[in-house]
Amino acid sequence: MIDPRTLPTASEAAMAIRQGRLTSVRLVQACLDRIAEIEPAVEAWSFLAPAYAITQAEARDRAQNAGESLGPLHGIPVGVKDIFDTADMPTENGTVLHAGRQPAEDAMVVALLRAAGAVIVGKTVTTELAVYSPGKTRNPHNPAHTPGGSSSGSAAAVAAGMVPLAIGSQTNGSVIRPAAYCGVVGYKPSFGLISRFGALRQSPHLDHVGVFARSVEDVALIGQVLMACDPRDPAMRPSPRPPLVEVVNQDSSSPPRLAFVRSPFWDQADPEARAAFQTLARRLACEEAELPTSFAEAAQIHRTLLEADLALSFSSEYERGKERLSPRLRTMIEQGRQTLAVDYNRAVAAVPGLRRALDDLLQRYDVILTPATTGVAPAGLASTGSPIFCTIWTLCGVPAVTLPLLTGEQGLPLGVQLIGREGDDARLLRTARWLSTRAQSA
Repeated sequence: MIDPRTLPTASEAAMAIRQGRLTSVRLVQACLDRIAEIEPAVEAWSFLAPAYAITQAEARDRAQNAGESLGPLHGIPVGVKDIFDTADMPTENGTVLHAGRQPAEDAMVVALLRAAGAVIVGKTVTTELAVYSPGKTRNPHNPAHTPGGSSSGSAAAVAAGMVPLAIGSQTNGSVIRPAAYCGVVGYKPSFGLISRFGALRQSPHLDHVGVFARSVEDVALIGQVLMACDPRDPAMRPSPRPPLVEVVNQDSSSPPRLAFVRSPFWDQADPEARAAFQTLARRLACEEAELPTSFAEAAQIHRTLLEADLALSFSSEYERGKERLSPRLRTMIEQGRQTLAVDYNRAVAAVPGLRRALDDLLQRYDVILTPATTGVAPAGLASTGSPIFCTIWTLCGVPAVTLPLLTGEQGLPLGVQLIGREGDDARLLRTARWLSTRAQSA
């Protein structure tokens, strides 16, 4: 029997299944047992169908016994944020306005998961329309604290050992922040590497798909599966999948070049978090680097784009049910409806310059090291915390990963965020693995 509290990582489980030491049914049942045990306290799921999960696992085991070729995620349970369409499960996007919504077609990422052999266990909780208003999920480390958002259920489900993998999305800090708060590895790839077809649209300029796991190797495994070009997403360009798994597992010939960047928002970090990062930067012999002064405007540029795009993306929801939207989201939409075209176009035009400036900096380093959040997960469930330490990197479309390397106040996780050059995701993850290995051996 598998102890659901000590589930193997996705990479370990995939190897065990291939070698015949583990079946998908046993693994999925262990996950379901863990869900039954801890879900009442965490509430990470918006939809679960345990019998259907076992049915999928049985089909995976039959395919293996019949000698069929196995995908890289064969038999592995995965949680799917409830903003990705699933043809066999409801997709309600965290709002009563979409209650009972049943898509007719899978989102591209869901189709790729199935093609890779994954078992879709269920849909994980999202905040309202993947913005700020919290869902029901609690932080597995302390249920009195937020799990972050908007991919709250995905982060919490992986952190609680309910599934080894989950997918989410990020338009500001919705992968990195909950991963940091819940103490798991969160990875937001470069813009345009994973298709958003069939996902809830907030902002075509800012929306990214991301993943959650318990190891860097695992985010590389699922990330590579999802990086298939899809012409239905205009942000994607024809290109081969980045060799994330191969590169992540390469031994680095020399220590990476690390730049410690406080960012213009350093004063918003908690004193304990600032002290922890300064100590970490010294221990790793990071060279301190500063972003150009133009990045002080990044948060306002992001806000202009986001609010105007939300006003367009959620115009139908606003027109037919604005009284059923949270006050904060309603305000954001109304502010977006008032955005002048000249201000929106000015914000769009500013982004390429920021990207070039960031690329110039990253040509001198392998990665940037910076906080993932302002501190540990805040107490209370009325807020999902601040995404400010993710805003620049999302705006610029560069890859980001957070690692659960530090511990903060009350023993809660404190995430370490690494940033790489746009399109250089494999190097970023290899550096993240180097840092994780070094931290474990320290």
